[in-house]
Amino acid sequence: MRDTLDSAGQDLIFRKARTQNGWKPEKVAEALMREIYDLMKMGPTSANSSPARFIFIASKAGKEKLKPAVAEGNLAKTMEAPVTVIIGYDTQFYEYLPELFPHAPGMKNYFTSSEAMAQETAFRNGTLQGAYLIIAARALGLDAGPMSGFDPAKVNAAFWPDGRVKANFLCNIGIGDESKLFDRSPRLSFEKACQII
Repeated sequence: MRDTLDSAGQDLIFRKARTQNGWKPEKVAEALMREIYDLMKMGPTSANSSPARFIFIASKAGKEKLKPAVAEGNLAKTMEAPVTVIIGYDTQFYEYLPELFPHAPGMKNYFTSSEAMAQETAFRNGTLQGAYLIIAARALGLDAGPMSGFDPAKVNAAFWPDGRVKANFLCNIGIGDESKLFDRSPRLSFEKACQII
């Protein structure tokens, strides 16, 4: 058997981790943002394509720029969060494949020959990387508050105006204020969600 996370580690990442709705004022250092990225980038993606792109918004000016795109129900917690990460995906991720997947020089052509395949790969794997970011933040002692209540077109226009990168979802990170948590919602049982065949 390989080594496994102990119960406390599993609690930190999954069982006791919660989607945060309020935040304590502690800042998140740039070094910690870099550490989150350096941990999450090790998660697997198709052909090591790594299509996710991230903007860590930690300044008041950055939050003001984001504000018009955030849904009313998510606005207060987003403005309060120490950092809001925009998780996007690079529609031309394949330009980096010669660097990221050097043992298969023709892999870039696989995606340039099919726009639909490139789009599907970028979105799916960019979403995976966004999930890795949540897990990495939790593993490093931070809380996360992922959300999809925002206007992607406004985010794209404000932060990625050249159209190459598209916004996928937002995630607040920092130290959560547990007094603002809702009761944990139920989860489906194995029997309702899974099959073994």
